[in-house]
Amino acid sequence: MQSDSELVQVALHGDRQAYGRLFERHERSVLAVALAVLGDYHAAQDVTQEAFVTAYVRLGSLRRRASFGVWVRMIARHEAISVRRKARQAQNAGLGGPEPTELPNDGTVDEQTRLLLDAVMRLPSHEQEVLTLHYFEGHPVKGISEITGRPVGTVTMQLSRARARLRRWLKENLR
Repeated sequence: MQSDSELVQVALHGDRQAYGRLFERHERSVLAVALAVLGDYHAAQDVTQEAFVTAYVRLGSLRRRASFGVWVRMIARHEAISVRRKARQAQNAGLGGPEPTELPNDGTVDEQTRLLLDAVMRLPSHEQEVLTLHYFEGHPVKGISEITGRPVGTVTMQLSRARARLRRWLKENLR
C-alpha cells in the first residue's frame, strides 16, 4: 500500500489514478468533517467534492505530503464554515430556505452524532488523523502506520490518547 506522501508525489506528476486513491482513502473522513459543521448530508457531500477539487488544484503547495489527509480535512472544514455562513446570511436577508438544523431528517445529523464529530475535530491533528483513518475509513493500525509513515506503536498510542480525550470531552459536555 502506498503512503499518502507517495501518492501525492505520483499525482503531482500527472497520475490521476493516484489522486483517485487519495480521494478513496480520505473521502469518508472529509465527509464527516463537513457533516459535523453543516449537519446536512447532501450539503456535506457537495463540500467534500469541493474540498477535493481545491486540494487537487493546490496540491503543489502542500509542504508535508504525508499530511494530505489532515490538509484536505482542513480545507473541507473551512469550506463548510463558509457554506454555513453564506446560508445564514441568506436566511437573515430573507433569501434562503430553512436553517441547516431545520432540514428534514433525511439530510440531518442527530445531536449526539454532531457532538461526537465536533469532539473529533477538537483533537490534535495527528490524533484526529489516526482516529478518522481507523473509525471512519476502517483502516487497521498497521494500515494506518503505512499510510502515515509512523511506527505501529506510535499509531496505537495516538489512537489510545485520542479515545481518552474524546471520553473526557464527551463526559464533560454531556452532563
